[in-house]
Amino acid sequence: MKKSDIGLIGLAVMGENLVMNMESKGFTVSVYNRTAEKVTRFVEGRAKGKNIVGTYSLEELVASIEKPRKIMMMIKAGSSVDEMIDKLLPLLDDGDILIDGGNSHFPDTARRTAYVESKGKLYIGTGVSGGEEGALKGPSLMPGGSPAAWESVKPIFQSICAHVEDGSPCCDWVGENGAGHFVKMVHNGIEYGDMQLICEAYQLMRDLLGLTADEMHDIFAKWNTEELDSYLIEITTEILAYKDTDGEPIVEKILDTAGQKGTGKWTGIAALDEGVPLTLIGEAVFSRCLSAIKEERVAASKVLTGPKPSFDGDKAQFIEDIKNALFAAKIVSYAQGYTLMRDAAKTYGWNLNYGGIALMWRGGCIIRSVFLGKIKEAFDNNPALTNLLLDPYFKDVMDKAQDGWRRVCAAAMMNGIPIPAMTTALGYYDGYRCARLPANLLQAQRDYFGAHTYERVDAERGKFFHTNWTGEGGDTAASQYTV
Repeated sequence: MKKSDIGLIGLAVMGENLVMNMESKGFTVSVYNRTAEKVTRFVEGRAKGKNIVGTYSLEELVASIEKPRKIMMMIKAGSSVDEMIDKLLPLLDDGDILIDGGNSHFPDTARRTAYVESKGKLYIGTGVSGGEEGALKGPSLMPGGSPAAWESVKPIFQSICAHVEDGSPCCDWVGENGAGHFVKMVHNGIEYGDMQLICEAYQLMRDLLGLTADEMHDIFAKWNTEELDSYLIEITTEILAYKDTDGEPIVEKILDTAGQKGTGKWTGIAALDEGVPLTLIGEAVFSRCLSAIKEERVAASKVLTGPKPSFDGDKAQFIEDIKNALFAAKIVSYAQGYTLMRDAAKTYGWNLNYGGIALMWRGGCIIRSVFLGKIKEAFDNNPALTNLLLDPYFKDVMDKAQDGWRRVCAAAMMNGIPIPAMTTALGYYDGYRCARLPANLLQAQRDYFGAHTYERVDAERGKFFHTNWTGEGGDTAASQYTV
């Protein structure tokens, strides 16, 4: 009997759809789930008559797979992954490959890679993006871990992933240890930012311009044929048109409390660890936190005062301004995300292909958009690009978009409408283009109360000074200076 090309553990929605995807591309897949009934239901139902082998123990699963064995885990991130690894390792031969396709935190993947390699086996932690539909029809895959594992896994991964117009696969090797899951984490952080920006555009049109869901549907549909063409704009268009059983827009009946699974938070924490100003994604995470305290907000709305939104200008022009604000802020979000990846690559010794990452995100994933092709071009033209904002195309976009962006931010503030992601993006843009920030005063304050020292504009970098501000502090200064 022919052995399977790959095994998969975990028959939830993503696992099942990945198995169906693999089988449809000509691969034979063995499946296992801790709950045996799920295996039986799958192989006798959706998978019936296909090259999918149901197994009912880990021993049976391992025995059914061609060597070097490739076993993909689609299980809940955290301790469950460690427990499964420990159960599988004694059953495997040297050179066999374990693959974690869940949303694991990248330090865990780095640790697991070292652990599995110490046992003579290979490990891959891969980001999988695209949701249920992507898993079935072609996700974006971001694998990292043991480089020696890639050639064995590559034919499967590059067959099942999404492909862009020229046939290029939305999957390639990202880097060692935790690199794949780090890139997926940043992808998810950018996803948080994109979603928040779209929600802010929606709130401006609803609460300031008084537009109906149908009117906003038409606007988003038009935007989806222009430079904002993307999966998230597309689904927003469809959501705004969807009616409840009474004919009213269902979106207005959904409670305004957002959930989250932690990847956006991880992105923000990684940025703080690296000292990277990831302001927009941070605001997107905090906006979900603010939305979650619904009862508190309702009580506050009865006590705290603010302006009543009122608009008497040119609606068509303001809608164009909102589009420009959304596009410009989106560019800032990606610029910050790429800066985080660049700095983390230095910290962890990864050799990331930034243009290649943009290509991996062009199809299959939640943040897929036409816009990503421009990011790939930017890094193809200049692999050492320090910030996307400095690329000629993006610089030109910001030049043209910023007048409308500023009008939108000003109007939102004057009318009491919260758009934290759009405004923090503008603050970052203005801060990044500012040759002299007020941090000189901040550094003087630090030196005043803590003798933390400072550098001077009339001395070379790396030479530190301390002032005895009160006449009583003496000449002793702190020995550590951190930028």
